[in-house]
Amino acid sequence: MKAALPLLAATLLAGCAATPPPQPQPLPQDAFFAALAARCGKAYAGRLASNQEADADMRGKAMVMHIRHCTADRIEIPFHIDGLGPDGGWDRSRTWVITRTATGLRLKHDHRHADGSKDELTMYGGDTTDAGTATRQAFPVDAESIALFTHTGRNVSNTNIWSVETTATDFTYGLNREGRDFRVTFDYRQPVAPPPAPWGW
Repeated sequence: MKAALPLLAATLLAGCAATPPPQPQPLPQDAFFAALAARCGKAYAGRLASNQEADADMRGKAMVMHIRHCTADRIEIPFHIDGLGPDGGWDRSRTWVITRTATGLRLKHDHRHADGSKDELTMYGGDTTDAGTATRQAFPVDAESIALFTHTGRNVSNTNIWSVETTATDFTYGLNREGRDFRVTFDYRQPVAPPPAPWGW
């Protein structure tokens, strides 16, 4: 019996040594950013998912989001809407820009006119204030944007919270504040040909 004890101990130790250590899980924001970057270059069809009168002109319109350009710290996602352009064609004025910061992630909205010039209301957005999840990040309005909204008479937007959600099947962009709910959803199962560059890019 005594002779068997060292053999048993050696067997148990060998079993422990063979078990690999658990792999660290990526932080939620890193996983979120990586999930978007993994689809870089691809475009997807979408639709208006909310139902408020403020967005009546978007109902039934064809929409495309294009994860157009990605670096280690920045992802550019143009948002195209058919039927709302100056000639009744595609509106290519909007680009969502997600960047890494020292404390989390930032979402900004780049708005251009058809001639490429910047809109009066551009580069507004916000920064994450918590870790979020690997599939959803929220961006409360930042001080710079509040100043811009106030200066342009859009104080109603001073409590905006934007969100971006990416799951295995869908991408959803949202805007919320009291009395306001805007959402557009794009189906990862419906890839489309990449559209032309957004205005001014």
